[in-house]
Parts: sequence; C-alpha cells; structure tokens
Amino acid sequence: MSLPPVEVPSGAMRFNSDSQKLEYWDGAQWLEVSTFSPNLDGGARGLSVGGGIAPTFNSNTIDYITISTLGNAIDFGDSIAINGYRTTALGNSTRAVYGGAYINTIEFVTISSTGNGTDFGDLIHGRENLSSLASSTRGIFTGGGGNAPTFANNNVIEHITISSTGNAIQFGNLTTSGSRATLASAGSGVRGIFAGGYNQPVSTINVIDYVTISSTGNAIDFGDLTKGTTGFQGGGGSNATRMLIAGGYSSGPALNDFTQFITISTLGNAQDFGDIGSDESSRPRGSSCSSTRAVFGGGYGARTPGNTTNNSMAYYTIATTGNAIDFGDTTTARFNHSMCSNAHGGL
Repeated sequence: MSLPPVEVPSGAMRFNSDSQKLEYWDGAQWLEVSTFSPNLDGGARGLSVGGGIAPTFNSNTIDYITISTLGNAIDFGDSIAINGYRTTALGNSTRAVYGGAYINTIEFVTISSTGNGTDFGDLIHGRENLSSLASSTRGIFTGGGGNAPTFANNNVIEHITISSTGNAIQFGNLTTSGSRATLASAGSGVRGIFAGGYNQPVSTINVIDYVTISSTGNAIDFGDLTKGTTGFQGGGGSNATRMLIAGGYSSGPALNDFTQFITISTLGNAQDFGDIGSDESSRPRGSSCSSTRAVFGGGYGARTPGNTTNNSMAYYTIATTGNAIDFGDTTTARFNHSMCSNAHGGL
C-alpha cells in the first residue's frame, strides 16, 4: 500500500487490505494494532465495585459483565471494608484491586472467580475521588481528596505490585500543583494517562498528564481536553492504542454527554469521538475495557428526575468513532462506582 498523504492526523485508523490487519498512523508510519488476547479463564470480564445509592450513598456491591457480549451485570460478591462511593479500581489479567471511599484501605478479588474482597494493604493517603490504572504488573493510584483533614486533596501518585499484597509506595506527583480529584485514567502497558479533574474550590481542569508505568517520577504534560470544559467525574478507558474520556461534569456544573479520545503513544490534545448519551454522562468514573470495547455505566445527576441514580451501561467500539450503544444494566442503580477489567489496554 502507498504511503499516506501528510495531512493524515496522528491516531487515524485504517484497514490494510493487503495484510488484512487494522493499523493506526503514529505521525510517521502505519503501525499494526495488536489483537492478542491472553487466556482469561472465561473471557474478557469487567467488574463494577461500590458506588452510591441514595439516600445513604453507600454500597459494597461488586458485579461483573462479559465484555464481548451484551446483557445485564451479574452479582460477583461484596467488598468488605470499602462500603461507599467515590472508589477507584484497576485490574490485570488475574486480579482486580480497588480502594478509596474516604479510607486508605485497598482490597482485591480474583477476576475469573466470584466472591468477596480480601485485604490488600493501605494507600499512603486515605481519600475519596482518586483515580487508578494498571499494567500487567503494577497498579497506580493518584489524585483525590475529601472533607476531613486526614483526607486532604492532593496530587500524589502511588503504586503497588498487583500480584503481591502490601502498602502503596510513592511514585511521584501530577503536573498540576495542589489538589486534583476525579481524573479519568487509563493507559497502555507502557504509559499511564490522567485526564481532567478538579481542584478545591471546585474548578475544572483540562490538563492531560502521562507517566511511564514501569518507572517512578513526576507526570509529564501530554496535552489538553478540548471539547467544552470537560473536567471532572468522567470515565477513562483504553485498549493498547487509544484512550477514551467519557461524560462527567464541566463548569456550571453541567453534564457532558460527549466523549473524546487520544492516541496513547503520541502527545497532543484530545479529539471528538462521539456521545455517550443517557445518564452514563453523569459520573461514569471508569470503564471496563477489552482490546475492542469500552463499557461505561451508572450515573447520577440532573438528567434523571430528582437527581436519582441509574443502572444503565453503554459501550463504544474503541477503534472507530461514533456514539455509544446500549449494553445492559448493572445489578443495582448507583453512581460514582469504580470499574475495571482483565483485558484492557495496559495488559
């Protein structure tokens, strides 16, 4: 096939009819999109953990979906110490690790099975509204905040080794000074991306940062979110090539139902992907991803009468652009729960 014209943007996708492979343009060359899938003991599985259910805003529910299918979530088990909303979760092909919800506790489950959570260790800083991502070996937590003095807003990045147990270790800091909470996060096996967020008093942030997951050190500027002023309580998800940043709040606060994307291996500003629709636009806070799909779910906000929670899920095909499609329902209607999978782009 001939080389592309110079106006092809970084991150553009094409199907190579000679090789019968999907490829993306990194700004200098066409690279093949990897479609390798490890043995996942039953397939690509996504988990949802915790969340808020009005009026108590506390839920210890864990449920799961099979990402390649459509349908409603199934009960997995319960978290033990973590009982609330504003949690965060990450996963590798074996374990899901989750934490936050005003405390510094971290728990884990084995994704291919079902059952209740087990204690993993502690975060350095107990807080809510933090974000997380993972490679096959390392989990990263960052940002967050809370109302009590012991849950101060911060821009700290911490890391764990997923296959072990133990307390989190300092990694570095985000590029923005002061507090930064409710970021959208995802990545490849090499890079971790943190997008948006807010600081106190509530002020949205459009900054995108990245880190090299296998190292330690402070985050580096990647670019900016560009559509509207998407800032906080949106969800992030990725395969090995693209990251999607979906929904959330902007200044007002007003709900955003649009989704943006970046090409993880490059630098630059986000581009429009499509609309998530329904109430996933309000606080999806993460996603369950495979190499082809990103599933977002849950919500709470002005789109629902009386600001009630909802249980809908919707998915995108990551390699294309376009609007989200209905997937099914979570087991309970809740918001600000955390989502992860055993088949996302970091594995």
